[in-house]
Amino acid sequence: MKNQRRKHTAEFKARIALEAIRGIDTLNEIAAKYEVHPVQVGNWKKELLDRVPELFERKNASKNKDEELERAQLEQKVGQLSMEVDWLEKKCVQLGIPGRGRNS
Repeated sequence: MKNQRRKHTAEFKARIALEAIRGIDTLNEIAAKYEVHPVQVGNWKKELLDRVPELFERKNASKNKDEELERAQLEQKVGQLSMEVDWLEKKCVQLGIPGRGRNS
């Protein structure tokens, strides 16, 4: 019969990773203490160290990027619509149709 895989909570992983970072005990001692594989302890430690900078990033940074992207798209759309209006006004003049736009 197969053993069912253990599922660890994020809190459990964080606690073990922090203990590994402190360096009081070796990875093998920590793994034995919590009954997990030493490689897993090392992986959790590495992942924690890799993701620590995300904790201190500005929370508004991603929001500002989204706003800048939306603004650039809107400016592009305004430019496109302005060109279309100019083209239509030119065609109205060529066809002799009275315009009701910006220049009349």
